[in-house]
Amino acid sequence: MTALGRRAGTAAAVLTLTLAATLAGCGSDDEGAAASEGATRQPGAGASPSASPSTSSSATSATDGGASHPPSPGSSTEAEKKKRGTPKGGVPKPGDVDGRDADEVAEGTLTAMWTHDTTVDDGPGDAARRTADAGWLTRSYARQLADHRGGSAPDAQWRRWADHRAYTTVASERTEDAAKPPDTDTVAWRQLTVTTTPHGRDGWTRKPASVVAYVHLVRKSADAVWRVADVTVR
Repeated sequence: MTALGRRAGTAAAVLTLTLAATLAGCGSDDEGAAASEGATRQPGAGASPSASPSTSSSATSATDGGASHPPSPGSSTEAEKKKRGTPKGGVPKPGDVDGRDADEVAEGTLTAMWTHDTTVDDGPGDAARRTADAGWLTRSYARQLADHRGGSAPDAQWRRWADHRAYTTVASERTEDAAKPPDTDTVAWRQLTVTTTPHGRDGWTRKPASVVAYVHLVRKSADAVWRVADVTVR
């Protein structure tokens, strides 16, 4: 694992590209010391795939009500209507999990990030926006992702999905690396394999596509809830 501490702007852009690539193939002010510590406590060899197709995202701190996600789609009237929709099957929210359990927060965040529905989303970036808005991420990363709104334009693959009114189902499995740093009261790392499968409402489907996601979580204190401060994908 290589270092997961990426510059915010690069992380936001890469996350958007990774989310889009997945489709084709199928820290904040209130973080305080926790964020600072996280920057120096990083996984060892094999952790961060910046050289290969990778994705980085950040999340909201336990007390941050706001979350951050990949770039939002355009602001057309139709787009605004779609943004108010919910993907088929729904998406998890922070209140659905034990916020003091880093495993549950990491899995819930990744599920939300990779849940797409072409009948309510205008492009792959909408899932990231929805995750940020729900409060899974840190405020600072939410702002960083918002600065890269232009990177999530729908491509040919997305348009094909839209022709079938497709949505995705997401499965995740913990695949921890032996080099993962131990948790502290305010910093934790998790590694999961995320598998996404598209399903058309007309019966069309494609083979599942998988990515490995490295999740950096932070919180203000031992009794606070976790929020995702970064996600690096390969």
